[in-house]
Amino acid sequence: MAKRTSKKPVSDPKAAAEAVQVHKKAMAAAEVVTAEEATERLALISDGLKQKATAKQAIFRNTSAAFDLLRQVSLELTLELSKRITAVDSTVIIEYRPINEMEFHIRFSGDLLMFVMHSNIITFPDDYGPMPTKYVEEDFRRRFFGHIMAYNFMADSIKYQRLNDPGYLVGRLLINIDNHYFIEGVKELELPDINMADNLLTSDALKMFVESAMIAAVNNDLIAPPLQEIQKITVKQKVENQQVSRGSKLGFSFYNGQHHQPE
Repeated sequence: MAKRTSKKPVSDPKAAAEAVQVHKKAMAAAEVVTAEEATERLALISDGLKQKATAKQAIFRNTSAAFDLLRQVSLELTLELSKRITAVDSTVIIEYRPINEMEFHIRFSGDLLMFVMHSNIITFPDDYGPMPTKYVEEDFRRRFFGHIMAYNFMADSIKYQRLNDPGYLVGRLLINIDNHYFIEGVKELELPDINMADNLLTSDALKMFVESAMIAAVNNDLIAPPLQEIQKITVKQKVENQQVSRGSKLGFSFYNGQHHQPE
């Protein structure tokens, strides 16, 4: 009996070659598109670094320089105040305390002001503070700020490490790429109505910031809690030297910054 053999269809060599060429062209086109997309992505990253990242580095340098100047202003102010107060009462302590490169304290009587420079650069919603002004809208880099915070604590809270004692944000100093500033804080700072466009950072401006923060702290005395709230004390509070009868400062009313003049 004859053995059957199956024959495979013979493909057209010319058609096969054409199919290979079409495939190669398609692959080459895809590689070109991918390369173009990669180049575009690198360009976007590069542009972002050139503009935003470079701007933020400049703002950080401005903020760091402002913080160093704020240190010097605070030191000179405490020395001057100490001379004046010592002549009246030598037991009243007014002193400047360096903590680290991003923090220092001013102690005066029972109050302590803590000035802290933050390492991050921030921005705000379009309707916040100076953001909707013509000055900020003219240059997108002016939308970013370095910031220095001023907190008010009771001096004894730090001295005796009473970790549960509250502190209060008194003010925040914002600094931009032009070395202009914007201050926001408690109403007791008595901030002037000024336009950030005209507000170049100077030692006088920083001195005003420190003096205003000190006045706000001095004019807000400790208010004792009602007796009913402090009837009990835990062993933990006693061991940790926590004073249940600790006072709290009332009267600090915060608003979101200086008013800017209409443009």
